Amino acid sequence: MGITTSKKIGNAVRRNRARRVIRAAAERLPEIDKNVDLVFVARTKTAFKKSTEVAAIMRGQLEQAGVIGHEEG
Repeated sequence: MGITTSKKIGNAVRRNRARRVIRAAAERLPEIDKNVDLVFVARTKTAFKKSTEVAAIMRGQLEQAGVIGHEEG
């Protein structure tokens, strides 16, 4: 898994927070196949979101891409 942030996100503190949020959100998704390479791109709003919000968005996008399946229950 890779995470990329650009200077458009803001200063170093904001970029690091965005990376931490993405990393924490990815940890909430243990069903991600380890044989898949993923690169997440931080956006401006990422630094202002909680990891639970980002995890929900990630789950939807990864399901749509077919990387993880729909969970029932």
